Amino acid sequence: MPLQFAALLLAAWFGPAMAPRGPATPSPLPQQAPVLVSAAISLTDALVEIEKIYRTTGGGPVRFNFAGSNVLARQIANGAPADIFISADLVQMQYVEKAGAVAPGSSFYLLGNALAIVTPPGSSIRTPRDLAQPSVRRIAIGDPAAVPAGFYAKQYLERAGLWNVLQSKLLPLVNVRAALAAVDNGGADAAIVYHSDAATSRRSVLAFVVPRTETPWIIYPAAIVKSAKNRAGAERFLAFLRGAEARRIFADFNFSPYIWIH
Repeated sequence: MPLQFAALLLAAWFGPAMAPRGPATPSPLPQQAPVLVSAAISLTDALVEIEKIYRTTGGGPVRFNFAGSNVLARQIANGAPADIFISADLVQMQYVEKAGAVAPGSSFYLLGNALAIVTPPGSSIRTPRDLAQPSVRRIAIGDPAAVPAGFYAKQYLERAGLWNVLQSKLLPLVNVRAALAAVDNGGADAAIVYHSDAATSRRSVLAFVVPRTETPWIIYPAAIVKSAKNRAGAERFLAFLRGAEARRIFADFNFSPYIWIH
């Protein structure tokens, strides 16, 4: 058999097995499971900004469920999936704890905030008592019966002796961002919101920040949910929220840092 023919025959028979191989394709890295965070709607802008930085550090994906704290608390107590709960007040966190839905020993105080009054541009409102002016017809607040921001606003107005004076003007809404939007959209002449919300408004202006000595403590507790499917990821993200980079961003959105020493 001529050597050339024999070489061709061997190549045809063993060709695929004997063909030179290129570099092996690396196996794809396993995807990290996302951390599911149910957080008070007033935290929206700050947490979205923090998550961008967290992702660049290799912290893994985070998915948010933003709503009023009362809505989130009931979702979690009823078994909705979540790894972390961040409430805008202690009452809703305590509700979840009583339902047995918080991992024991995982809750802590994350943030503080303050109340503020926002108005449309050009408004004459400069102090809380200016809200009693006849030209002020509607004052948007979170629903005091359900929403932390509304509960805080009611307590403040009662302490200031303004609740009975202003009650007929109050427009209770589903959450604090809805109160802010009412001013932005022209549906209200003023709103009592969080100081952090005033930093995110696209139209309304900050008229007055309520001194923290004149309001109850506005505390944002955070905790790991007992049924968390990504406990390790939840612990990493909460640790990041307590770190220097997250603190800077929270401060940029007017959240107060003094609670972090707790």
